[in-house]
Amino acid sequence: MSDDAPVPAASGGSVPTDAFDFALAAFREEGVWQVQVVTPQSLESAPALADALRRLPGDHGALGLVAMDEDFFVIVRVAGPHTRMLLSDITAADEFDFARSVVDFLGVIADEDDDDQVPAGDLDILGDLGMQAMDMALLIDNFDLYPDEMLSDVAKRLGFGAEFDEVVGIASPSGP
Repeated sequence: MSDDAPVPAASGGSVPTDAFDFALAAFREEGVWQVQVVTPQSLESAPALADALRRLPGDHGALGLVAMDEDFFVIVRVAGPHTRMLLSDITAADEFDFARSVVDFLGVIADEDDDDQVPAGDLDILGDLGMQAMDMALLIDNFDLYPDEMLSDVAKRLGFGAEFDEVVGIASPSGP
């Protein structure tokens, strides 16, 4: 876990009222993953989170990992001026402002009459870090997992699982 201050707010906007379970930033500094909590002010919208992530000192950009209402997750990835996003369930845009901001950023249209829980955005958002689009799709399709468990799995695959679990408060399985 990083001893750095939380990710700064992107603007002087209002604090969001959506039901965030947690929001973390992860980035590599000198090849070592750092994980820290994101300030609530940075969660005004997904683009505001991207702006805040851009201020981090990561070697190759930064990731924002957001779990909401034990229902869905969002991954935001910034590298220089480039921003990529993944929303695990497009139907969340009907109820949550943060999810709506992802859909708006992506320029996709959420069909209010369609109840299919499908992802929106870039399934290969972490492909160059070791988690290919097919693996992400299979993870999202596992309806037995909560978003925190899915993001913990992502963190483990990328190499910062222990740091992620510590910050989120997920207990590691004890050995024999």
